[in-house]
Amino acid sequence: MSYVQGFVTPVPTANKEKYRKQASEAVQLFKQFGVKRMVEGWGDDVPKGKVTDFQGAVQAKDDETVVFSWMEYPDKATYEAANKKMMDDPRMKEMFSNMPFDGKRMIFGGFDSIIDEAGRGSAGYADGYVVPVPKGNKQVYREMAAKAADVFKEYGATRVVEAWGDDVPDGKVTDFRRAVKAKEGENVVFSFVEWPDKATRDAAWPKIMEDKRMQPDRDRMPFDGQRMFWGGFRPILDE
Repeated sequence: MSYVQGFVTPVPTANKEKYRKQASEAVQLFKQFGVKRMVEGWGDDVPKGKVTDFQGAVQAKDDETVVFSWMEYPDKATYEAANKKMMDDPRMKEMFSNMPFDGKRMIFGGFDSIIDEAGRGSAGYADGYVVPVPKGNKQVYREMAAKAADVFKEYGATRVVEAWGDDVPDGKVTDFRRAVKAKEGENVVFSFVEWPDKATRDAAWPKIMEDKRMQPDRDRMPFDGQRMFWGGFRPILDE
């Protein structure tokens, strides 16, 4: 299964094309370092939450859109080697000397896939999730996620990935742990469900919510659902 580097970024809505252009240039360089795939998802259906949400995770302003993105590596060793090369490569410094977003509020981390289930078809839309999970509940969470992945695929999802926090640094302004108000002993899960298009996703969700297999046992949930947040994203880059 892939090793995933996940990002959540606040981007001025007016800078969408500048952001996309920079990402399309960056991916060519990243692939030289071993990245298998890079996806940039522009916020499309990103609800505000009562406790946590994507906007709060990166302190997004009213004129900013949240971008949910990830890079996939074949393994952690490739990820670690790539990050070292990126830090030392002068092309990276030049590329990001004039970023179209506030890098201080971007959050990122390395995540080890515990579920990577592929369905049929290609991806054209993604639901992204960030979840706080007690470290001791890893196996229970994985089992629950595996069952959910089967349901998602049954209703048209093309892929389901659940990735366990492995290299998730603390930030000076924002970070993944603060985003979900993580408590002592909790880890962060970065996950996404890919769909062929938004129409398939929108048609699937009412059925998923009504499916008895997806009804939560609130007394046995392996995480605090009130601090989980999610949203729908349209890919503006997928290479």
